[in-house]
Amino acid sequence: MVSISGIKYQKELELLPYLNKSQARILIGKESRNLDKKIDQLKKMGYLKTIKNSLYVSDIYYGKVDKKLYLEYVANILRFPSYISLEYILSVEGLIPEAVYAITSITIKSSRTYQNFMGNFIYQNIRNELFMGYRQDNWEGKSILKASKAKALFDFLYLKKMINLKMEITIDLRINWDNFSSADLSEFSQYVTVSKSKKMIRILNIIRKYVSK
Repeated sequence: MVSISGIKYQKELELLPYLNKSQARILIGKESRNLDKKIDQLKKMGYLKTIKNSLYVSDIYYGKVDKKLYLEYVANILRFPSYISLEYILSVEGLIPEAVYAITSITIKSSRTYQNFMGNFIYQNIRNELFMGYRQDNWEGKSILKASKAKALFDFLYLKKMINLKMEITIDLRINWDNFSSADLSEFSQYVTVSKSKKMIRILNIIRKYVSK
């Protein structure tokens, strides 16, 4: 470890997946304007990286982690509560052919997009009662919340503005229905029931006919 002057607890700081201003005050050992000046200095040195306003990670920690898993972990942190869903999960699960470079998530807070040194993080709002259908993956003792395949598709179609439902669902969106099982369809239908959405009921009926072929 290369010692950085002006940091009281450098080793402890470099073990954290992220730190906020309160943690920085304790670990760096400075207050108010002196803390802000030190953080700015550490950022210019490249030692601290900004995740979002007043949230940082050390370059040492970031250099050691699995970048994909860390991105997913940060996605849960940037906008809380949230879970990863929509195009990102659909791409990972092979339901859409396009590669997705932004991390797309669902939140009960207002929709928002964050940009930082890692990339883009997109959050879309959903009703409280539909904030469900996610699993908890473990990463180094930390949890990462991700939508199931069925919930990611539900979220995507529920939030997407569509004019010709059948045309878009069966052709335009290029969804790979071979990767959507009867069990996935059964789970999808549960979310449709909870939503009480006429649009989603129509979509479910289209999918049922299409998947059954």
